[in-house]
Amino acid sequence: MLGDIGVLKGRPYTGLNDDNNKPPVEVTLDSYSISKYETTWGDFMVYLRDVNRAHTYTVEAGFSRAGWLPFTANNDPLSPNYFKKPARSPNYQEAEGYCAWLADKTGHPFALPTEAQWEFAARNRGQDVLYATDDGTKRNDAYLQRPKQYIDPSIPPSGNMLSHASTTIERRPVGSYPPSPLGLYDMSGNVAEWTQDWYDVNAYQHLDPHNPHGPDKPVHPEKPEKVLRDWAGRGSHIAGHGTVFMRWGKPLTSSNGFRCVVNQGTPVE
Repeated sequence: MLGDIGVLKGRPYTGLNDDNNKPPVEVTLDSYSISKYETTWGDFMVYLRDVNRAHTYTVEAGFSRAGWLPFTANNDPLSPNYFKKPARSPNYQEAEGYCAWLADKTGHPFALPTEAQWEFAARNRGQDVLYATDDGTKRNDAYLQRPKQYIDPSIPPSGNMLSHASTTIERRPVGSYPPSPLGLYDMSGNVAEWTQDWYDVNAYQHLDPHNPHGPDKPVHPEKPEKVLRDWAGRGSHIAGHGTVFMRWGKPLTSSNGFRCVVNQGTPVE
């Protein structure tokens, strides 16, 4: 069942009274593999340099967001751009491009996940869980819940996920918290993640039952948006953010994290 299945059992799972993940629908998916980690700065910068676009996302090139979110990787564990911390792609196209680049390099059919693939994995192959953590509960790391000037990256992780209201770009290195029962990390918390589906607030009312995808084109062409999953990674403290059912549309120009899938039946390590 894709969507907020809590409504079937009288549980207001999202806490937001949103209808964009209701009614839950039954779907089936072909087999696939999904990355156990969010794409890191280290891996993402290998891609940007290989395709000769790293220089595009600099202040000197006119990319204003590089002033507060440099697109680089380094060996400093205290830096937001430490190579093991999750990358924020400068836009949707580069996240999609990274997965396509992996496909070209490896010969495996890498791609961004559909939101159905993302949720199926986050829910341990579709189980009734609220958070994609080791035990389905939320024990939030208090790391970023303090005035910005007191955030110290050397503080060890605590809890089982990083959901926060801070506006800082600081994150934990991927794999800092216990994995889900499937062995996946940070599908609740750390950074929000792109999926390949166009956002439609009413998508669940007309999804295909097998390998569902979003609309074939943007619902609002003047403001095209793709589905973002794991809203806990957006820095919000609103109730319900971080649940495996949470979905939102964001402009293609926004910066978010991501992970890739491999669309084939045999497992990929």
